[in-house]
Amino acid sequence: MSQPKEIFVRMDRCVGCHTCELACAVEHSTSKSIFSALSETPVPRKRLYVEAVERQNVPLLCRHCEDAPCARACLTGALTQDELTRIVSHDPDRCIGCWMCTMVCRYGVVGRLKEQRVAIKCDRCPDREVPACVAACPTRALVFTREENFAGIVRAQAASQVAQGYAMGKNE
Repeated sequence: MSQPKEIFVRMDRCVGCHTCELACAVEHSTSKSIFSALSETPVPRKRLYVEAVERQNVPLLCRHCEDAPCARACLTGALTQDELTRIVSHDPDRCIGCWMCTMVCRYGVVGRLKEQRVAIKCDRCPDREVPACVAACPTRALVFTREENFAGIVRAQAASQVAQGYAMGKNE
């Protein structure tokens, strides 16, 4: 069986525009429209966060960890992990808002809808072929692919940079 697709981050491409955050919130709105979503109650919430750290923008989202501490900490079974895909899903009907998942998430990406007393987290947009955050990223800093494909993309870019550096050195 092939590996499931994951969302990878190319931090060198992130300009901190927050378009991914907006697309995520709109995708998880009732209306799926940026204009209508603004008047929804509760206001739609994003499931990823772009943080600026030492002049570098870092998009953070659920990594669907292999050991999934959030799913292990969930007292009601509202968070469950698929054994094959590793995707951690959330059932808001079972969530009691104890926030144990929020406390144990090592990336700080399990949010809270306080009004509804439920947790929210990245679900990789299961109704879409490509997650909304990835599709919206103008610089292609977010990549939805399999691990082996992503490694190939990074290697190709590194090889290109080395070749360009070599060519520039030869022309001097």
